[in-house]
Amino acid sequence: MIGYVTLGTNDLERAAKFYDAIAAEMGTGRMMEFDTFIAWGKPDGPAGFAATKPYDGKPATVGNGMMVALQAKDKEQVQKLYEIALANGGTDEGAPGPRGDDGFYAAYFRDPDGNKLNAFTMV
Repeated sequence: MIGYVTLGTNDLERAAKFYDAIAAEMGTGRMMEFDTFIAWGKPDGPAGFAATKPYDGKPATVGNGMMVALQAKDKEQVQKLYEIALANGGTDEGAPGPRGDDGFYAAYFRDPDGNKLNAFTMV
């Protein structure tokens, strides 16, 4: 249902470093790149991800209540994505662990621009 998700950035080079590391752990790379926009994913693959400087030229801001969830293959990859995020300028929003009673295992973090993400798996 979702084709791709785009988050705004005020520093594309910094965002590229952050998301290159996340994408590499998830087995994908850049599939589109322009001066103000980079997209990661695979053509005709699952939903992709992009970072962009806003088209209107105004500063990128964080969406209150908005979050992007990255589906990990297992708990170990949730941990690895969390560590990669923090090592590349991200900040902690909730260490890896079980959430609720339905087998949902997740870690929460923010990218260097403050956008909230999580890495999750169902166990």
